[in-house]
Amino acid sequence: MGAAVTDGFDFSPGAQVPLSGAAGQTAATYALAAAAYRDDEVTKIKDADNEWHQSTVTPPRSWARILRPKFGEAYSRAVIDRMLGAERKPLIQSFGLEPQVVVEHCLAAHRIRRERDNWLTAVTVLCGVLFLPGFLVWLMVFTLRSTVARREDRRTGALGTVLLVAMGALAVLFLVKMPFHGFWAWYGRAAVVMPVVGWFWAKQICERTARDLRERWDGLLSGGGVGAKIPEAVPGSPGDAAEQIRKELARLSAEQRSNSVFYAGPKGILGMGTRWGSWQLAEDLVSAEPGKDFHPFRSWDVIVAIQGGLAMLERTPINTGGFPKPSITHWIVTPIGEGAKEVSRPSGTDVDAYTVRSHAIQEICNKQQFGSGDRHYLGVQWTLWDGHLVITMLITVTVLHDTLRIEVTGHALGPVNPLFNEKPAAKEKEVQKAVRFWETRKVRLPLVDADEVVRLAARAPLTAYPPLLNWLGGSLTLPEPFGLRHAWADQPWRHRFMADDALRAATPVLRVVHAAAIKVLRENGVDVEKFGSRSGILSGAVQEASPRKADVYDA
Repeated sequence: MGAAVTDGFDFSPGAQVPLSGAAGQTAATYALAAAAYRDDEVTKIKDADNEWHQSTVTPPRSWARILRPKFGEAYSRAVIDRMLGAERKPLIQSFGLEPQVVVEHCLAAHRIRRERDNWLTAVTVLCGVLFLPGFLVWLMVFTLRSTVARREDRRTGALGTVLLVAMGALAVLFLVKMPFHGFWAWYGRAAVVMPVVGWFWAKQICERTARDLRERWDGLLSGGGVGAKIPEAVPGSPGDAAEQIRKELARLSAEQRSNSVFYAGPKGILGMGTRWGSWQLAEDLVSAEPGKDFHPFRSWDVIVAIQGGLAMLERTPINTGGFPKPSITHWIVTPIGEGAKEVSRPSGTDVDAYTVRSHAIQEICNKQQFGSGDRHYLGVQWTLWDGHLVITMLITVTVLHDTLRIEVTGHALGPVNPLFNEKPAAKEKEVQKAVRFWETRKVRLPLVDADEVVRLAARAPLTAYPPLLNWLGGSLTLPEPFGLRHAWADQPWRHRFMADDALRAATPVLRVVHAAAIKVLRENGVDVEKFGSRSGILSGAVQEASPRKADVYDA
């Protein structure tokens, strides 16, 4: 586990929303944040799973299906627990989005639902628990109706409505022909009526909350920049729960800025996507002057020169737009197993807030080039398409015996799954017209139906005990090792323009890397003829770059 963030860390000032266009990451951020406000079935998240990462949806107990969570409820709870839990495992960086904003919207959605559940709990106590016999009978009827209505047979499904109507008729008959007298007669009448009154009251509460959640869901996907209001994250005194939330948000931000990443075999570098291309320049180090040694240099000297060249990529002699300003980072890559369920970040005196210090980076770059241990890569990264495409080119320099090898690899992380870009749709169904029965028309359904009101009212008292509620109603388990971005990322190759952007970046990066490296070699008295010839061959080959699974070795 990584070292804890110290108390002197610069905590964020609470809820933040990225400005329009800030860092080009708003669309992907808002897509994942909007999921916290969704109201469709939680099993739908399985549609967003990719080849390497699958979510797990635990079904409810067969007799407690009424307590099942919906998409937004399960998603926000799972993200909060996974990313802010006091004993959580390290996270994978979410390149292309701002995970703190997503977590803050999950907290905001959870707060809205908690306020609704507090009201529903009060309604349940006043109109249900105090009149428990009638409440249990009505709850049993709604549960049976829901079970029957799920049947594929339309005639069987219609029995659910008949059952409810029959129960209503029996309730009226019970009120008229009361078998009790005195206090119990009035209590029996109240036990029949008050759960129904509570249901209407609860329906108003649920509809008000549902409208609020849907407006936020739609607003985020429309680019409106809906703010995440989380007053519970504003501490009132040292040591309270809000202070803990802010510390965990600070730790989340520190992990996001970490320069430590993990290579998981065919899964590639977690968070950066799989490796789609690799180009290697390897030649002998020979002095340019026969009989005289060249000047000694280190791998780090070549890396520094390459870094300077990459910083100039945004400049072009022709005013055509070209590359935006890239992010250039020295990465420390740690190998883990393909099936690893967690990662462990480096710690110690060489690490500050999850970031490996510069002197340790240089030592790894110069010495750890063969055998076990972490490796150093220089990365140049672009975040494009509003955060939906992340292009990363990694460069590593190694020297074994008298052979210098410069390797450039391409990584691409595709767009967030389209599921997260779905806006809330009006609840409608098609029915046959009365006269022209061969034609159909759409009928608007209520935003919150009877079954949904009962489900929310039944869950409300248990939301104060999440483990019990999850055991009864089921829950969502996020894929591990978890990172918001790569867990639900698609391949970019299905999108022509995204694929073109990834492929086009390879040629200029490769040429800049080779030019900078050859310049260092020439300055240190190395014969660069073979390096130049090999560089020319690679420069021609990279023009026909095509994506492939470079991390899957067909041996």
